[in-house]
Amino acid sequence: MNMNQLMQQAQQFQKKMAQMQEELASRTASSSVGGGMVQATVNGRHELVELTIEKEAIDPNDPTMLQDLIVAAVNDAMKKAEAMIQAEMGKLTGGMKIPGLF
Repeated sequence: MNMNQLMQQAQQFQKKMAQMQEELASRTASSSVGGGMVQATVNGRHELVELTIEKEAIDPNDPTMLQDLIVAAVNDAMKKAEAMIQAEMGKLTGGMKIPGLF
C-alpha cells in the first residue's frame, strides 16, 4: 500500500467519523428513576437535553432525595448514551478500540 492510498483511507475514515458524530448528536438515551419520578435524557454529545421531575418528587423538607434522584437519572442516561456511542463506533472501527476516539 502506498502513501496516497493510506491518505485516502484516512480521509474516508475521517469523513465517516464526522458523519457518525453528527448522527449520534441527534440520538438520545433516557433513564427513569424513583418509579418514574425523575427522567433524564441525554444526546450522543453527552449533553443533558431533557429533565422531567414529577411534582410528587419535590419535597421541600427533603431536597437531598430529589438531588440524589436527579444525579442517578442523569448518570444512568449518560451510561446508556456511552454504550450507544461505543456500539456505533464499534461498527465504524470494526470493533477495534482506538485511543482518543470517544
